[in-house]
Amino acid sequence: MTTTKLVATPGQTVGPFYGYALPYEKDNELLAPGSAGSIRLQGTVYDGSGEAIPDAILEIWQPDAEGKIVQRTGSLVRDGYTFTGWGRGAVGNSGVYTFTTVNPGPTEPGAAPFISVAVFARGLMNRLFTRVYLPENGEALAKDPLLSSLDPERRRTLIARRDPDGGLTWDIRLQGEGETVFLDFQ
Repeated sequence: MTTTKLVATPGQTVGPFYGYALPYEKDNELLAPGSAGSIRLQGTVYDGSGEAIPDAILEIWQPDAEGKIVQRTGSLVRDGYTFTGWGRGAVGNSGVYTFTTVNPGPTEPGAAPFISVAVFARGLMNRLFTRVYLPENGEALAKDPLLSSLDPERRRTLIARRDPDGGLTWDIRLQGEGETVFLDFQ
């Protein structure tokens, strides 16, 4: 009788992205495009070599325009009217993502408004968490606990650019030069 040494199964990365609710209709529309106050949040997800990643998925969570954390159901069944503060969107073949949302308001007076982001992509053992801040209100940005803990070069990776049409552009770099700041929740 021979004995066989068992070998551990290798770790897996997040994805492939198959399964329930991936994708679903209007998943990246937190409200209907063209709605009053709607903006487009867009950008590109890059790998460590500066190449666009064609198959990442992003999730965002945010308060409404008044800074209220929305507690309404309906995130998976979009009705075009109910703002739930949550969305999920896959990047296209060019690595570009887009969400239709609103500018988040500050959750408390004087706070810097931001959108929470989770990134799922090939090569990642776990999802990555980060934030995207609105570029306005330099005083609030300077007082933000997270931003003020970072050196200026790293801080810039979390602040979006305002587009001429009022939307936001914010690129995500998973590693390498200009790597986005990612948060570690323990």
